[in-house]
Amino acid sequence: MGKVAVGAAVVCAAAVCATAALVVRHRMISSRKWSRAMAILKEFEDKCGTPIVKLRQVADAMDVEMHAGLASEGGSKLNMLISFVDNLPTGDEEGLYYALDLGGTNFRVLRVHLGGKDKGVIGQEFEEVSIPPNLMTGSSEALFDFIAAALAKFVGSEPEGFHPPPGRQRELGFTFSFPVRQTSIASGTLIKWTKGFNIEDVGEDVVGELTKSMEKIGLDMRVAALVNDTIGTLAGGRFYNQDVVAAVILGTGTNAAYVERAHAIPKWHGLIPKSGDMVINMEWGNFRSSHLPLTEYDLALDAESLNPGEQIFEKLISGMYLGEIVRRALFKMAEEADFFGDTVPPKLKVPFILRTPDMSAMHHDTSSDLKVVGNKLKDILEISNTSLKMRKIVVELCDIVATRGARLAAAGILGILKKIGRDTVKVGEKQKSVIALDGGLFEHYTKFRECLEGTLKELLGDEAAETIVIEHANDGSGIGAALLAASHSQYLGVEES
Repeated sequence: MGKVAVGAAVVCAAAVCATAALVVRHRMISSRKWSRAMAILKEFEDKCGTPIVKLRQVADAMDVEMHAGLASEGGSKLNMLISFVDNLPTGDEEGLYYALDLGGTNFRVLRVHLGGKDKGVIGQEFEEVSIPPNLMTGSSEALFDFIAAALAKFVGSEPEGFHPPPGRQRELGFTFSFPVRQTSIASGTLIKWTKGFNIEDVGEDVVGELTKSMEKIGLDMRVAALVNDTIGTLAGGRFYNQDVVAAVILGTGTNAAYVERAHAIPKWHGLIPKSGDMVINMEWGNFRSSHLPLTEYDLALDAESLNPGEQIFEKLISGMYLGEIVRRALFKMAEEADFFGDTVPPKLKVPFILRTPDMSAMHHDTSSDLKVVGNKLKDILEISNTSLKMRKIVVELCDIVATRGARLAAAGILGILKKIGRDTVKVGEKQKSVIALDGGLFEHYTKFRECLEGTLKELLGDEAAETIVIEHANDGSGIGAALLAASHSQYLGVEES
């Protein structure tokens, strides 16, 4: 072999060795980075842990806070608002009732025809109306004038058979999903406008404002009940099933309402209602306890939110936030473990870019190559060429966040059942207790729903679990409000000639 050939062979061998060393080094770095990513995942999973013991502590804390909130105003992080709803529907209501559902940039007007005993809802029509942007930042008078005009138009298009007899007013249930200090079943003072509304005048009675606007245009309609969507859900549930004791909304936000014995409300100074009952709007999204499993991601999300220190329970369990928690954990993996390559994908830095419906789609991906996960990462976060191993980690993150949320929601429900003494079976008693649930998160996120239901059974134990039923109740903010107008009608008990 010539000198040149030997030299070339030596150079080649050196190059091969160097390449091999680089490959080994790259593998070591990759392995180290992968280990770091796994460590972040493992730590997150541990911090989100919800063993049964912890869930029982959360349920006990919910029960304690409920007592404190009922004892005095401001006595708890739970407002435990008195709704003044003391008559829930019986299922025997009949006649035509209306509902107005105002909770965002659109509102709905509904007409619900109730058939009386065993007949239920025999007809319903509704219309959805968009609120012009200029009215969202104008005066409340202009907004209510616009709403009254839409109501008048809706009523004006009715066939003659729907007209009330002479001297009888149409009656309306008003779902108003903004913070209100309720003063009676049909009056409440607006605390503040939210959800993109920026109307200066607050402190007005919202029912009084709407009534003035209806009177101006000669619309003879009485607001019989002012409610929020959670109480509407409770009413809708009770109409179909007299065993309904509470309602929970799990959607973009979350809340719960339940039926309390009026004499168990120390801060209630009015007369004890005939029914002996009072519906309490818990505003449970604001629940807080040292037993809640908070992670660094939750603390950062809260600190950067519009309402730091508020709605902590909501930030752990509701649809508005679940996808964002997953994004924050992924961001840490990208930043500290180069999970998606050498640079952090720019889109991953955008708060709330990963919505809970997208998280749900990834969590429910059953394809062998997790194609849905790959497509979501590509379409939303502009991250392409993800390996199956990476996609599996993303699914695992979704599972950790959804499981924690669902299990905490179940613990909250157990807290309510404890408060009203329905968490155990009394000797010789087999009374059913039904919880009406509504909201997009509960309805569409199957794994969340199944985990919540399974956890509640686990917490209650076999015997008590047989007496507790979770039912999906639909459209509490619409039909529920019309039903409350019926159960609080001024014509109840008045014989018609």
